[in-house]
Amino acid sequence: MSIYAVILFCLLSALSSPATAEEIGSGREIIRRMDTLMRGDTSAGIYEMTVRDPNWERTLRLKVWEKRKEKKTFIRILSPPKEEGIGTLKIGFEMWNYLPKVEKTIKVPPSMMMQAWMGSDFTNDDLVKESSIVEDYLHRLTGEVKMDGFDAYRIEAIPKPDAPVVWDKILYWVRKGDYVPLRQEFYSERGELIRVMTFSGIKETGGRVIPTLWRMRPVKKEGKETVLRIIDVEFNKSIDEDVFTLRNLTRVR
Repeated sequence: MSIYAVILFCLLSALSSPATAEEIGSGREIIRRMDTLMRGDTSAGIYEMTVRDPNWERTLRLKVWEKRKEKKTFIRILSPPKEEGIGTLKIGFEMWNYLPKVEKTIKVPPSMMMQAWMGSDFTNDDLVKESSIVEDYLHRLTGEVKMDGFDAYRIEAIPKPDAPVVWDKILYWVRKGDYVPLRQEFYSERGELIRVMTFSGIKETGGRVIPTLWRMRPVKKEGKETVLRIIDVEFNKSIDEDVFTLRNLTRVR
């Protein structure tokens, strides 16, 4: 085999091989691929959110539409009857909640983005993704470990100096090969672990392999947790622009 053939073979092999940890480098590409896997360019689905407290439990059924690149999200609560019709709309950096029982639309100020959404352990920011885990953080690949029996990347994310985020550090564990998230830890500016999110129920849904159970637990609130379960979801399908309007927010069918 000539030297030119050897060089060509090596180039083709490199192009066809999956990215290695060294090629990915800082970990930003791993996080980008994970985010794209979980959200797609668009998504629309049915979810169940169960909020558990030591003394009570309740479950909400939600319909969620999202256009990731356009930073648009719409959430409608389908049940139970007490919360049915409540809606949340986010366009860019603006967010509104609609309360059908009093027929009132409330604009959510940026200072409220870290408040709990519907009494859950997810914040407004979590649900509508105001901050970007890709663009607002600097990522460092800190190692390759075992997590829940899987080979995983461990990535540390530190916010950029002027990023509109509250967490001082987020740690990610992402499954090697397919970029499925396995665990996330959220730390305060004092370095305290505040909450942990774990992912399970990994299976094919909406044409891709993703975790269908997301469990958020606040570290200092024993017995409290929120579980988000994907019932059905579609990715990269066309969504009518009318979905993401204030008129639709108040249109409770």
